[in-house]
Amino acid sequence: MEEIVDILDEQGHPTGESLSKAEAHRRGLFHPTVHIWLYTQNGKVLIQQRGRYKDNFPLLWDASVAGHVHHGETIPGAAVREVGEEIGLRVAQSDLEFIGTAKAVHNLSKGYIDAEFHHIFLCGLRVPLKSLSPQASEVEALRLLPLITLAEETWGLASTAKYVPHGPSYYSMVISEIKKRT
Repeated sequence: MEEIVDILDEQGHPTGESLSKAEAHRRGLFHPTVHIWLYTQNGKVLIQQRGRYKDNFPLLWDASVAGHVHHGETIPGAAVREVGEEIGLRVAQSDLEFIGTAKAVHNLSKGYIDAEFHHIFLCGLRVPLKSLSPQASEVEALRLLPLITLAEETWGLASTAKYVPHGPSYYSMVISEIKKRT
């Protein structure tokens, strides 16, 4: 079944139009996504290596969970759904803490423009890594990384080529917000 997404304007407001995810990418139209960053109380962050067959950024490391908001779905509802689908973890909306929205445009190829508003959430990870079940079609690997390492490799720009290029301000916000909570 093809995913349908709601189209947004340049400021992130709904236009009232809905299209297939593929058409939204082909035309470079803004649409909403969710990013969920899971962290432990001892200062580690769960990162996911994107699946090798993904259309965008295959095998790069990314947020714990990321996905599209389906047509008519609430943003927190999409976050809960994506966590369950991608890593097999059940969370409630009350477990999620919204920290901000990031506008992103990536011209990946002719006919594929990723124009998205990422709605970013934090969530405490209270189960062992081995209890998670990565979705084979979406997730190549999961890893717990010390927050300081993530900061050095993304915000500090030491190893950015192995991460999805969200940019220093995105990573800075996420890392700063997680640090406040650990």
